[in-house]
Amino acid sequence: MPERRLLILEDDASFARTLKRSFERRGYEVVTASHPDELDEVLRDSAPNFAVVDLKLANASGLPCVEVLHQHDPSMMIVVLTGYASIATAVEAIKLGACHYLAKPANTDDIEAAFGKGNGDANVALTARSTSIKTLEWERIHETLAETDFNISETARRLGMHRRTLARKLEKRQVK
Repeated sequence: MPERRLLILEDDASFARTLKRSFERRGYEVVTASHPDELDEVLRDSAPNFAVVDLKLANASGLPCVEVLHQHDPSMMIVVLTGYASIATAVEAIKLGACHYLAKPANTDDIEAAFGKGNGDANVALTARSTSIKTLEWERIHETLAETDFNISETARRLGMHRRTLARKLEKRQVK
């Protein structure tokens, strides 16, 4: 079996610990980081061929990390996890080099299955359900949040919304 070295870039310490233990039981050598600033050191000290990247890391976006990881090793299998999925960030994550994008809660089985899906599937069934106004609003909020590196004030300004209104909307759908 080829070496399986995994980087988990996740700011939720307990979730990162749980994922680490679970992947180690499956034979992975795991290293964790909680902030984008740690990425250069991790890549210097280890050579992961798999990565799990949280989309929102404290006050930073995980998307630049996906780009750095992909540039470091274009064959690395990168899965992006998020507590609030959006079409805009899913598209960007894939463009930047992720092989898959999963909404939390995702477990080790989901992530490992995503590593195995390096190519797209043209046979995925299309849904006939139209997108709701609330979903479209949430996707626009999320897209703008990602554009502003999760700066709430700047996001509210760009959306023409009061900051407190945006904060209330974000509280209803937890950003993780």
